[in-house]
Amino acid sequence: MLPWRTIIEIEKECDVPVYLQIANSIIQEMKKGRIGPGIKLPGTRQMSEMLEVHRKTLVRAYEELDAQGWIEMRPSKGTFTIKALPEINPRRFYMKTEKRNSFPATTGYSVKINNNIRTPVFTYRNITGFHDGPDVRLMPVKELGRSYKSILSRTVNLRYLSYVETAGVQKFREVLSEYLNSSRGLQTSFENIMITRGSQFGLYLITCVLFSNGQNIIVGEPNYYYADRCFQNAGMRLIRVRVDDMGIDVDAIEKICRKKKIRAVYITSHHHYPTTVTLIASRRIKLLELSEKYGFIIIEDDYDYDFHYLSSPILPLISADQKGMIIYVGTLSKTIAPAIRTGYVVAPPNLLLELTRLRQLMDTQGDPIMELALAEMFSDGEIRRHMKKALHEYHRRRDFVCNLLTQQLSSFIEFRIPDGGLAIWAKFNKDIPLPALTEKLRPQGLILSNGLIHNSGSVSLNSTRMGFAWMNEKEAEIAVGKLIKTIKEKF
Repeated sequence: MLPWRTIIEIEKECDVPVYLQIANSIIQEMKKGRIGPGIKLPGTRQMSEMLEVHRKTLVRAYEELDAQGWIEMRPSKGTFTIKALPEINPRRFYMKTEKRNSFPATTGYSVKINNNIRTPVFTYRNITGFHDGPDVRLMPVKELGRSYKSILSRTVNLRYLSYVETAGVQKFREVLSEYLNSSRGLQTSFENIMITRGSQFGLYLITCVLFSNGQNIIVGEPNYYYADRCFQNAGMRLIRVRVDDMGIDVDAIEKICRKKKIRAVYITSHHHYPTTVTLIASRRIKLLELSEKYGFIIIEDDYDYDFHYLSSPILPLISADQKGMIIYVGTLSKTIAPAIRTGYVVAPPNLLLELTRLRQLMDTQGDPIMELALAEMFSDGEIRRHMKKALHEYHRRRDFVCNLLTQQLSSFIEFRIPDGGLAIWAKFNKDIPLPALTEKLRPQGLILSNGLIHNSGSVSLNSTRMGFAWMNEKEAEIAVGKLIKTIKEKF
């Protein structure tokens, strides 16, 4: 009999469970050839006595070895090491004279390059600065973790670990419907809501289902970069309309409709992206009337409705839609955290049916456990409490940053204090080129967008969104200090 006591090493203080230490020791000895193929192992009772461990520990160790394919259990005969050991050094399935030391740098076939969309870039969220988005440190981590664990601990929820409704878990859609109805004046049911992995995913599905090559869509000037590219990727023609302090110019839209067939109008009505202005009520009413008259679809992207600081926000256009002309897109990624990839599309059921059909080709479903956890947090009031707390903090941060910019940078930039949202739209003086400035700031540990993503024409806006929500007051003070110092040094 082999000296099992010396072959198998067990460290009582090790973090690795004892049964895994036993299994790993046997595997290592089999790899070395010290324990050969087809050798009968002692029974679990005998081995446990030799190693001075509980028999159940040996049972688990043998089960682990069996699961990995290192042993076989023969009824009435015992446990044996496998005769054909698992292949430790995989053999090549083809013969090759030259030894390859690395993976191929490029494909051996041609790949079409999509120059319409920029190459993904590292966001440098590990560096502080004027990031556009919520502060993830405010996220209700404990509450979400508690809800997530609670969902998984209930046997009744095991069915959600399998495939569920493509449109999203009905319970979550019901809770979200109630929230949208109470906060935005909608009159939806769960059948009017489809859950998506972020609002951009919803926008992409809408574009694929409703739009085709050569159709016209009206967007703002400037506009949200990824919405523009989504439409262009479908072959649509973008017609840009000026955005002023009252939102997109609806009179200009009317003039265009008299001359051309317009398939859709895309708007971010609450806080226009990127300029943060709100579309005034009178323009909203006229835009809805034009939609019904000329038959164009309105895509209302309401990415940050929950963040408004001065007064009650104007209700979204969809709250007044009687003809089913508006598709409403929203997200919780801004409300909670970007990693919570939970967006939604609100529309009549016949459109949502087509969206779910298409979704099956790329993403059979969303994240049902996360959806249930969020549903529970809505029902328990955790989401509303988080929103209230975050809104108060972001309001304070907005005022603090705007005061700093006014006091120290008013001669270098122009901006208006936003009524809501998480960023300031700042126009820099022409003698301060943003791309050069941002490159100078990054080595100092400060992030500021170069604004190039907002340029939709040949003219450089030299403007950018300066996020204020990401930084606390101490961080903001340091950031503005570095910014003004760099500008004054003429970088």
